[in-house]
Amino acid sequence: MTTQETSRDYDDLTPQTVLDALDAVGFRGDGRVLQLNSYENRVFQVFLEDGEVVVSKFYRPARWSDEQILEEHALAIELFDAEVPVIPPLPLHLRDAPGVASSTSPSPAPTTALLGTPAATLACQREGGVHRYAVSTRCAGREPELEAPETLRQIGRFIGRLHAVGERRPFLHRHVMRPQLDGQKARALLIDGGFLPETAQTAWDSVCVAAINHMQAAFSTLPDLKTLRLHGDCHLGNVLWRDGGPHVVDLDDACMGPAVQDLWMLVSGDWATMQGQLELLLEGYRQFHDFDRRELRLIEPLRTLRMIRHSAWLAERWSDPAFPRSFPHFGTGAYWSQQVAQLREQISAMTETAAQ
Repeated sequence: MTTQETSRDYDDLTPQTVLDALDAVGFRGDGRVLQLNSYENRVFQVFLEDGEVVVSKFYRPARWSDEQILEEHALAIELFDAEVPVIPPLPLHLRDAPGVASSTSPSPAPTTALLGTPAATLACQREGGVHRYAVSTRCAGREPELEAPETLRQIGRFIGRLHAVGERRPFLHRHVMRPQLDGQKARALLIDGGFLPETAQTAWDSVCVAAINHMQAAFSTLPDLKTLRLHGDCHLGNVLWRDGGPHVVDLDDACMGPAVQDLWMLVSGDWATMQGQLELLLEGYRQFHDFDRRELRLIEPLRTLRMIRHSAWLAERWSDPAFPRSFPHFGTGAYWSQQVAQLREQISAMTETAAQ
């Protein structure tokens, strides 16, 4: 896909188009639209005539199916009903409007709609999708401060409550974490897509294959590993602190995987510091959900997988003009040299963990 084609997929989301789309599902704006930061989707804060403020997310075309989006929404609603502090999608009340249709059954009320524009229609023919969008209440907050031990315990309790709901039933349509397969797919995308210069490909590919093998070896030691519905991308930037506690506003990367996936990205620093932070998180977590401590040995493999998949994500989105502007370092010789060094460090860390 060319840069021009990809750009058009989102460029047709003018402020007026966004206002018309929300009006078609029962939210009449007063004309003020603010685009919020988001690489993967397009997210807008819209001020309504009744004084309320909502946030509308327009999903990247062809990334998720209707079934996958509905599973995300169903989990958010299930968590909200269980009084876990998340912001669920609002019900949409579809009006007669050209180019807008429900992407769910009309009863009791859909949470997703489809917006058809001339450019989106071309995208539909090309990729099988148009602009799917959803609306939620605005939720402002700040990033939590982890210096206070009680903050970590509180976040741990929050994740424990989320997982207590998440284990009730599996996802049927959303991604299931399979580290070896996920790593191999990311590697193939980068190699086959020609994103590595010849001078870097041999070194990077060799260390990437070795890293994937170490990841698989670590997971193979836990054949009875439990998986459950997860947030999936639970780092501090995705946890809002408001009203004295943590909130989640987006489950865009919700998936099936091990519980530790929603914990390890919340800690940072040297190993001793991370160990202390993890213990505080788990102290709170275990008040609401059991934790298999064997999963701690998966932290470095999961970190490695995230590194490989991050490069593949940048490559997959490179034709979107927002990505070259925001990640100019990607694809350079220096970038891949850095990746080789970091993957070697991860192999050492996984080796040390396996020996413990």
